[in-house]
Amino acid sequence: MSLRYGLLGLLAEGPASGYDLTRRFEEVLGPVWPAQHPKIYAELGRLTTDGLIEVDSYGPRGRKAYRITEDGLAAVRTWLAEAEVDHTMRLEPLLRSFFFWLMTPEQLGDHLVREQEFFAAMARRYQTYAEAKDRGEYGHSPQTQSMRVAVEAGVRVYEALAGWAEWAEWARTVPPAKP
Repeated sequence: MSLRYGLLGLLAEGPASGYDLTRRFEEVLGPVWPAQHPKIYAELGRLTTDGLIEVDSYGPRGRKAYRITEDGLAAVRTWLAEAEVDHTMRLEPLLRSFFFWLMTPEQLGDHLVREQEFFAAMARRYQTYAEAKDRGEYGHSPQTQSMRVAVEAGVRVYEALAGWAEWAEWARTVPPAKP
């Protein structure tokens, strides 16, 4: 259900086509909430049917730009303020960690190094966004401030995961304690 509200939130910024929304999802939300092109278009159809968005304009080759309606804005605000938050974290790297014992020591070592490098790179990517926002490159609107808060969460989560992978690489070399 959060794809619906993610799209409504993005459309609250202004009209956008399905292509633009897909690109924004990938650019801004991809690492934390991926959404494939077909799912976005299907949800746009449902949002239109439900009266939460409407077609703003038509472009070449049947391109449609959508805009949020007052009902859509009310729905996303209700979701933000009143709906219970799903705190489930679906992190495949943590699921995989339960089964590290099935890997050879060499496989595990290589895997953990790659994980640490990936998470550190993602933390740096988000840190770059944060620094740009702090310099005012995106203005000083409430929307920009909200994005800054989300970006900081990305920095901290990826830094924590990089630290975890580094620790796990160290911990795998420590002999188990004797009972």
